[in-house]
Amino acid sequence: MLPTENRLRRREDFAAAVRRGRRAGRPLLVVHLRSNSNSSDPHEAGGEAPPARAGFVVSKAVGNAVVRNRVKRRLRHLARDRMDELPPGSLVVVRALPGAGEADHDELVRDLDAALKRLLGRPPS
Repeated sequence: MLPTENRLRRREDFAAAVRRGRRAGRPLLVVHLRSNSNSSDPHEAGGEAPPARAGFVVSKAVGNAVVRNRVKRRLRHLARDRMDELPPGSLVVVRALPGAGEADHDELVRDLDAALKRLLGRPPS
């Protein structure tokens, strides 16, 4: 489970990441990343940089409610392990594509890692 401070909940934050962030598409996922390195978060308390936050979009095209919730749980688990790699204050939106419902854990890991490496400017391993 993602800690509360790492969850993206507000509609405005989702919109900011999708509209003004960078995007990397993979066969199962589309990942949007907005780095807030030079702007401050209005919800931030104190002078410390806010943590990176992640949100997930899983539409009905992925499957029924059971499948959608399973995909969201898997993606939250994968994102939790990768939050330290993201710049402080960044917003990440992971949108699952229809194939994500039938994908296994390893396929989701591969697509999420490849998309994040591309967005963060790291060479693929």
